[in-house]
Amino acid sequence: MSDANRSTGALANVDAAVVEGFGKEWAAFDQSGVSRQELRRAFEKYFAIFPASALNEQAVGFDAGCGSGRWASFVAPSVKELHCVDASAEALAVAKRMLGAFGNVQFHHSSVADMSLPDGSMDFGYSLGVLHHLPDTQSALNHCSQKLKPGAPFLLYLYYAFDNRPLWFRALWRVSDAARRMISRLPFALQRFVSDVIGLFFYWPFARIARIFENRKWAASLPLFFYRRSSFYIMRNDALDRFATKLEKRFTAAQIVAMMQNAGFENIQVNPDEPYWCVSGTRR
Repeated sequence: MSDANRSTGALANVDAAVVEGFGKEWAAFDQSGVSRQELRRAFEKYFAIFPASALNEQAVGFDAGCGSGRWASFVAPSVKELHCVDASAEALAVAKRMLGAFGNVQFHHSSVADMSLPDGSMDFGYSLGVLHHLPDTQSALNHCSQKLKPGAPFLLYLYYAFDNRPLWFRALWRVSDAARRMISRLPFALQRFVSDVIGLFFYWPFARIARIFENRKWAASLPLFFYRRSSFYIMRNDALDRFATKLEKRFTAAQIVAMMQNAGFENIQVNPDEPYWCVSGTRR
C-alpha cells in the first residue's frame, strides 16, 4: 500500500465544497458499522454487469472516486494492482485504513481529470456514484476512458433521472430535491443531524413497508424499495450522501449510453435492475 502521488494546487473539474463535504461524510461513515455480508450484497448489485474475468491476478485497474474504499475492498483481493483515486484527502485517509491489509493498492490524491496514470495503461476501471457530482461529467468520463487499454472494461454508476418512473414519483423527487438544496447549505453537523432524522422517519419506514410487500409485482415502484433489506447505518449514510451534497446531476439511461459512446466506449450494456443506472462498456 502506497501513495502513488500527491497533487498540488487546485484540482481540475471539481467543486471544492462538494469535495470537502464528501471527505466529512466518509470520515463520519467509514463503513465500520456495516457487515461484510451487506457490503458484499451491494457490491454484487453494482458489479452485476461487469465481466468478472476482468478482475484477475494479472489485471491493473483504477477506482475513480474511491471514497471510503468500500468497493475497492472487494476488488483488490482479485487483482494485481488497484489505483484508488479521490479528490478528498480526508476520504483517502479512510480508504487507507479500510484497505490497510492490501499491499497492492496505491492511493492518488487527485481529481479524475488529474489522474497521473499513463494513458492506455489500465486493464479495467470503474467509477460508482462519483461523476454526477462533478461540474463536467462528460469530461471526467473521457479522462477515465483515456486511461484504459483498448478492449478494457469500464463500469459506471450515475444517478438516474427517473426515466423509468411514473410522474408521481418524479414529483416526489422534486420535493426531496428542494429539501436537498436547503440542507446542503447547512453546517455539516446540522446536515448530519437532519439526514439522521430523514433516515429514521422516511428511509426506515418506507424501506420496511417495501420489504413487507417486496414479492408483489407493484412493490418495486415503491419509494426507497432499494433499501428494503438495508441496515439503518446504510440508510443514514445514504441520506447524508443524498441530501448534503450541493452538486447533483441526473441522467437518463439513453443519455448515459450517449456519453459512454462519446467517451470512446463500445459494447455498452445498461443494467435494467437497481441501482439505476449502472452501465458498462469496453474501450474502443
